[in-house]
Amino acid sequence: MSEIDRLIDELRRDQQADPWHGPSARQVLEGVTAAAAAARPIPGAHSIWELALHIVAWRNEVARRVDGGEPAEPAEGDWPAVTDTSDAAWDRTRARMEESYDRLVAALRRLPEGRLDEPVSRTRDPGSGVTYYVTLHGVPQHDAYHLGQVSLLKRAFGL
Repeated sequence: MSEIDRLIDELRRDQQADPWHGPSARQVLEGVTAAAAAARPIPGAHSIWELALHIVAWRNEVARRVDGGEPAEPAEGDWPAVTDTSDAAWDRTRARMEESYDRLVAALRRLPEGRLDEPVSRTRDPGSGVTYYVTLHGVPQHDAYHLGQVSLLKRAFGL
């Protein structure tokens, strides 16, 4: 198995399969209603919805970097605002989570394996100067951190 294939497998486990650390993103968001996703049971903390949008934003940013973009904050912002709290909007957010995974995997498939040890960029932006390999391993680490927060918020709702 190539290193690209291993990275894709890790991303797949993170999104939809069986990561070693617990439930996948799909599993963590299962059963979360729009109302629960938008709620703030912990004052000052992010909502489940905000955490989901944050994960999507950074997956998309990493895909953009893998495709040759200079490191920057995600186009939609670090913490995109939730502007519509309808059930349909929550369904779209969960679909965007799947789409961000698909986009990242597609970008990774286009990356020649020989470039994994190259730095993504040498700018002074956060996350720059690290290799593609480190950046790509960082995605499931980032996701696991925030999905753990989602899991704790779900407990506040008894989900």
